[in-house]
Amino acid sequence: MPTFYEDRGTGPALLLVHGHPFDHTMWQPQIDRFSRAGYRVIAPDLRGYGATPLGASSGSTLLGDFAEDLAGLLDALGIDDCVVAGLSMGGQIAMEFVHRHPGRVRGLVLADTFQAAETEDGRKARNAMADRLLREGMRGYADEVLDRMVAPYNTHAAPHVHRMMCATDPVAAAAALRGRAERPDYRETLGALAVPALVVVGRDDTYTPVADAEEMHALLPHSTLTVIERAAHLPNLERPEEFDAALDAFLRSLVRPS
Repeated sequence: MPTFYEDRGTGPALLLVHGHPFDHTMWQPQIDRFSRAGYRVIAPDLRGYGATPLGASSGSTLLGDFAEDLAGLLDALGIDDCVVAGLSMGGQIAMEFVHRHPGRVRGLVLADTFQAAETEDGRKARNAMADRLLREGMRGYADEVLDRMVAPYNTHAAPHVHRMMCATDPVAAAAALRGRAERPDYRETLGALAVPALVVVGRDDTYTPVADAEEMHALLPHSTLTVIERAAHLPNLERPEEFDAALDAFLRSLVRPS
């Protein structure tokens, strides 16, 4: 279970699941806004990220491990159900969570993520990157991918993103990469989802392009698709006002009558 998390605000619960290799502060604009707007916002540091230690590890952290950690956190906080929002790896964790605990999800937000199983080439690449991070640490990787995480024209977001990547424990990052190399196919899970969903993607995301988001939108029975212009892989930080507007509209659509 995450040992560090922000728990702010009161009202319907919103669980924010960060991506790799970041921490809960990836969601800072959303934590600030939605905790003031009538929601209880839960934003954990995942196992091995931020201030949550990796703990005992076999060298691989599966998406299911993260999902069960989140279920344990909700149990500890006395939260029965929530809206789950995840970006990139966080979106895949959110898909695993709803697969395992469908009754605990009131709504699903999938941002800049991908629903299909890992390919053989992808599996090799993730394991090779895990080996590299263990040898070299995080800075070289962070320098290389920064312009894909944050579009070059969104320089305001780049320093925060670079700091998060460099601060991540390479052992934990490698374990998560090895776990994601075993990623299952979530298309059947999404196709059977009974609750509303929001799919969000940055127009210029090259990791999970708009076509992937459109495929998820087509699979989900009750979904809305929002493409954030002038954003890459982290539209919640690159274009927080536009991202928050889409999330706000989605959350308002889920509010239970008083």
